[in-house]
Amino acid sequence: MFMTLLFLRVYMESWEVVVIGGNPAALRAAIAAADGGASTILIDSAGIGSRQGNPSLSGLAASVGEIDSSAHREDTIFVGGEKTNKISAARVCGQAVSIVAELERWGLVFRRDEEGLPYRSNAPGHSKARLTGCGEATVREITRVLEEQTIKRKITRKYDCQALSIVSDNHQVSGLTYLDIISGEVHSIQAKSIILATEGYEGLWQSPAEGSGTGLALAIKSHISLNGMNNFPTHPLTIKGTNMHIPIDILDSGGQIRKPNGDNAQPSDVIEENCVLDLRKINQEEKVWYNNTLLNIKNRTNLDIKNDVIPISSSIVTTGGIPVDSEGRVTLNEGELWFTGLYAAGQSSNNGMHGSGLLPGNMLLNGLFSGQIAGSSASSWAIKENFSNSSLVKLEEQKSLNKINKIHNSKGKTVGQISTTLKSLSNHLFNEPEQTSSISKSLEELQKNGFRLTDTSKAMNTELLTAIQIYHLILILEKILLEEKEG
Repeated sequence: MFMTLLFLRVYMESWEVVVIGGNPAALRAAIAAADGGASTILIDSAGIGSRQGNPSLSGLAASVGEIDSSAHREDTIFVGGEKTNKISAARVCGQAVSIVAELERWGLVFRRDEEGLPYRSNAPGHSKARLTGCGEATVREITRVLEEQTIKRKITRKYDCQALSIVSDNHQVSGLTYLDIISGEVHSIQAKSIILATEGYEGLWQSPAEGSGTGLALAIKSHISLNGMNNFPTHPLTIKGTNMHIPIDILDSGGQIRKPNGDNAQPSDVIEENCVLDLRKINQEEKVWYNNTLLNIKNRTNLDIKNDVIPISSSIVTTGGIPVDSEGRVTLNEGELWFTGLYAAGQSSNNGMHGSGLLPGNMLLNGLFSGQIAGSSASSWAIKENFSNSSLVKLEEQKSLNKINKIHNSKGKTVGQISTTLKSLSNHLFNEPEQTSSISKSLEELQKNGFRLTDTSKAMNTELLTAIQIYHLILILEKILLEEKEG
């Protein structure tokens, strides 16, 4: 037995900082961790290069050209309401201009105004023009720039790897397990610290690919409470019947939301009425920043923006997440304790900045800010610590493998059937939040028989990946329902 444990300690893959995710928050966290001197690895469920295709809901909010960030902070607090953490809002908004400068130094090409400063668009909720970026390509270009920085730092990255569980001992990180989607094998990594920086849980209302909430699900499995799960801000410019989101910045370039009778409408009206987006008067000189969006509208809907209006609906943007302190550390017992070695950033985290509402551009801003903070904190802590007992990690690897095999052997409903039912229950919750009891009963019924895979292969089984992600979303919906019941 002694020899076996010794063998595991010597040959187990070990990293000081493991970042789970592949979005801007995760990339920024990995960069900060590496710059702090820690050995760093990224675990990403997506394939190589796929993250650069993520659409922008809006640009990056920053008080460029303003005397200070106080107006940005006040706008954030006003939109977020009483649930907004004013200290977090002040900290994040106060660093926005520095974040813009850093991205520019790393090679991001911003739109420019006549004075040569990054161009700022007006957006709902902002008292001043404050959205900057690269038009429709803001998220894609920031992702590309950050990926270049990870390559320069020689940060190791595992693609097509779905994180399955965090291994811990008495609320201290020991490592994690993950599924290699290409090979179908379950592996484990010993780690001093882990940063959860995955996508949100928009997949509850759309498809799992839109956001499966992996980071939150891992936290739930580790018995960590979540914050802000019953906050449901929306993005008003989603083409009805599709998952295609149009950047809200386009409203400052000649786009106009209209009511069914042709009257001008506000973004808030989209929830209640069948509104349309009118792009017939979009500014020609600014059209270049939205060319791909306009082309995709034509391809997906066969509508010609020169003559037609586009039916739109609101889509939910998630801001609930894992409670963190000012250093990005995951907290327990309402901030009294730290889950030692565990950090969270981006949509996996909740520092209270967004409150019950979301100011356009603040999601991306907070992701970059929280990623940098979590990465720096995790690195400075990890390089001083020792690795824990690897036998726990190996034991959890076997448990994760058993769970994966159980999914393969299940004879329940198909993945598609469960996904459709889950989406229906989530929409029911959004439209009728008072019906939590009946939704909870339906969710329990859904889980009784488990998943049935039509693809029984082990290697490159994307249906298995979807099943895991749906399971994660079910865990998250349970937490949302619990938070609704508790008030």
